[in-house]
Order: sequence, then C-alpha cells, then structure tokens
Amino acid sequence: MTGALVPSPGRMAVDFEERVNFDRLRDYRIGRVRAALAESELGALLCFDVNNIRYTTSTQIGEWVRDKVARYSLLTRSGEPMIWDFGSAAKHHRIYAPWLQPENSRPGMLGLRGSVAPEAGFFDSAAREIKSLLDDAGVGDQPVGIDIVELPMLFALQRLGVDVRDGQQVMLNARAIKSSDEIMLLSTSAAMVDGAYQLISEILKPGIRENEIVGQVNEFLYGAGSDDVEAINAVSGERCSPHPHNFSDRMIRPGDQAFFDIIQSYNGYRTCYYRTFSVGKATTSQRDAYKRAREWIDVGIEMIKPGITTDQIALSWPKATDFGFPNEMEAFGLQFGHGLGMALHERPIISRLNSIENPVRLEVGMVFALETYCPATDGYSAARIEEEIVVTEDGPRVITLFPADELFVANEY
Repeated sequence: MTGALVPSPGRMAVDFEERVNFDRLRDYRIGRVRAALAESELGALLCFDVNNIRYTTSTQIGEWVRDKVARYSLLTRSGEPMIWDFGSAAKHHRIYAPWLQPENSRPGMLGLRGSVAPEAGFFDSAAREIKSLLDDAGVGDQPVGIDIVELPMLFALQRLGVDVRDGQQVMLNARAIKSSDEIMLLSTSAAMVDGAYQLISEILKPGIRENEIVGQVNEFLYGAGSDDVEAINAVSGERCSPHPHNFSDRMIRPGDQAFFDIIQSYNGYRTCYYRTFSVGKATTSQRDAYKRAREWIDVGIEMIKPGITTDQIALSWPKATDFGFPNEMEAFGLQFGHGLGMALHERPIISRLNSIENPVRLEVGMVFALETYCPATDGYSAARIEEEIVVTEDGPRVITLFPADELFVANEY
C-alpha cells in the first residue's frame, strides 16, 4: 500500500485546510506521558533526554544542546510540566510558551558534561530543589524515573534518598503510538526527503564527491524547513560493502552503485530514509542485489498489520550468515526495523538480534522504518532500501515515496 492516503500538507498555517493542530498535539503528548506515568511504579519523571523534554514540555532551544545534558524537565503524577533551561531560554519560554505555567520555566545549570566540576555545587543544589518539589507534590517517597543522567547528578539525588529507576522505558511507552498530528508531521518530514532524493538523482554524476552531495542536500533540507539534519550517509563504489555508516570525500565514478540515508527532522519528527542508485549504468550483479533487497523489504511490509509480532517480521529476513556476516551482532542494523518519532530509534526495534526472544506486538498508530541490505556478487557494490510505514487498521501505509521498486539509474548513458 502506498502513502498517498497519509496527509503531507504545506508547512504554513492556513484558514482553508485542517493541518497540524499544535494545541491538540501538545495535549496528546502530555496525556500520553501522564497515562504512562500512572501505569508505572514511578511518582515522577525527571528527563534529560532532549527528545523526552520536547515531548513533555513542547520546548526546544537548538540542536546544539542534544549532547550537553544541560536541560531537564520534571513531571510528577499530579503536577504540571516543569523545565529547567539554559540561561535566558527560561525567560523566553515564559513569554512565548503559554502552555507552561510561568513559574515552571526556570533557569538551570549543572555542569555541561563535567566542564564545570561537581565541586561547584550545581548538581547538589539542583538535586535539593528537585527533592523539595517531589516532597511538595507528595511523591518524595516514591521512585523517580530518569532517562539519561550524568553520574554526579545521580549521586546527588541518591545522597538525598531519592530512589532512582529507569524512566526511559516509561517515556518510550508513551511515545510509541502516534497521533494524527504526529503522523502528519512525519509524513511532511518524509516529503522533504522525497525532494532531497530528486536533487540527488539530478546531481549524481561522475566527478561529484560524496561530501559535496551531503552539502547540497543539507542546504536543500534546511531551505525546505528542516530543524535538524542529524546525519546523511553517502556511500559509493567500493565503500558499499561492508556498509560503513558514514560519508567521505570519495569521487563518484561511472558505473558506481551508491546509497544514501537521510536523517533529519521537521518540527522534531525524524526521517530515516535510504535509497540506492547506480550512476549512468548498472551491472547485472548490482541489479540482482537490488532485486533481493527489494524482495526482503516487501515481504516485511506485506506482513505489517495490527496484532502481528516483530519476531515474525525478523524471521522473514535472511540470517546474518546468509549475506556474509558471522553473527547477528555484526550484521545488526542491516536487516532492521525501528520506530520513528522525535528520536531516530523508538519502538519497535525489529531484528533477528533482539526480536525473536523479545517480540513486540504492532499496534495502530505505530510508525517505523524497515531497511534491508544486500551485498552484490561483484564483492564491493551493495543495495540498501528503506521505507517508513504507518500501521493502520487496514495494514501498512508507506510514506517514503521516491521511486524504489526498481534500481534507479541516475543520469543513464
């Protein structure tokens, strides 16, 4: 089934169409978190993962904070979301984020991953503030879920008697089922990459380098409205097998096989979207590898419906030893599925490595990517295909629409 039925409207707000309703989106997300928290053993969720912070508070100040562990949010069972932000961003939220109570948008400073030593006392003072808020909310004696944390913060909370548990599982449960607004944002994000692949198909010629393509695609995506181009894999020629998961300055040559992965986000909602091309012409071994990769992904897509479990999909794919790898750990990520949302890897994760022993049941509203990989018999080419899929009552809806049924030969001679 195609993605034609999944809306991908324009990025502007208009009065003549129903598009993304951001108030409804915020209400849905905080409702999902509250429900997941209520079903857990936790009294509160303390989040440092920027994806969880954005999901819970609908705040974001810039992609540069992703690896700083500088912002944090708190949600107790009966309270409203609170956010500690980087300096003046807290004041900005008090002005421009009216869905947050003004007193719940606070400045915070911990240590910027150790750049300010724990001896400065910021971890201890933050822990005392958090413990006081937990006590005021009546959950001070209940476990607190944390997603990721710097060790000095963990130790400071434990010294105050806070029972710290794994909160990431609760947050991933909350984020697993997407609303219609989230699906619309994911579809729009995929549409932007449709356009990026059209650009690649036009510029993929002998003489251009992988890094030049990455640069032009970055420019296109930011111009189209991306708020973060997280990564672009650009892999060509002899670099295709085994998959290096990166890009280089290699120059494209006639007859190369080349594949790309575009990971970017629109309003926080990410893509993971591979396509494979041959440059000018394609050999029989390249076409055969592509055909097998296409067959494998189509088998997985055809199985998708509510109620199916992820082990069934994983078992439909070849074993690692069938395509040149000694074990499933070394082949992980090649015959693969993963949830998509505010993070690149959400639930469900589908592979022979984890799904056979720990299957997950698919539900309506899940959105995930399936990706397959097949090395060519020439010893260096390889095919890589990925489709993003929405689980509906009627089965799968594919939202990645750049042509991929057959190997695309760019600028054919």
